[in-house]
Amino acid sequence: MIAVITGDIVHSQKGEIQSWIKPLKQTLNQYGHEPKSWELYRGDSFQLSLDIDQALLAAIHLKAAIKQSKIYDVRMGIGLGAVKYLSPQITESNGTAYVNSGACFDALKKETLAIQSPRPELDEVLNIMIRLALLTIDGWSQVVSKVVKTAIEHPGKNQKELAQLLDKSQSNISEALQRGGYDEVMRMNAFYKKSIAQL
Repeated sequence: MIAVITGDIVHSQKGEIQSWIKPLKQTLNQYGHEPKSWELYRGDSFQLSLDIDQALLAAIHLKAAIKQSKIYDVRMGIGLGAVKYLSPQITESNGTAYVNSGACFDALKKETLAIQSPRPELDEVLNIMIRLALLTIDGWSQVVSKVVKTAIEHPGKNQKELAQLLDKSQSNISEALQRGGYDEVMRMNAFYKKSIAQL
């Protein structure tokens, strides 16, 4: 079982391409190498394959990276499933994980993140949680996005250490994480990891 994230950048035609492509590539590189683990295609779309445990947090990480610019956002479909054929290029690989990811992405309407696994009853629960989380995540400011991104990239660091990294006060960090619903997002991720262990 693997996870595949299919996504695209919202409002990619606005502003400078470098303001979204650079943070996108930097974040994707933290989960594997191009083109086997991730690839950009059609200008503003991407696909990433990764360990099933990492998928939900990786999608939130990508959100935080892209939303550091107030113009852009990212829409993503997470597919969980098997791999039938593994190509040196991710966009040529296939299996249920890839099919589920594409189908999930194509079915996105107003929401910007959803998940599709081999178990529809699990998807229903997870997608309700994700939609509730998006009420906060979709409203992240640039400051909140930057703090959340840094916290995800340095899971062992406390608020004081994050404050030093970002050259901010500890109270600024605490406030940004609270506004971003960081603790709740991490609880949702823990629930996701526990749930997919039964797949």
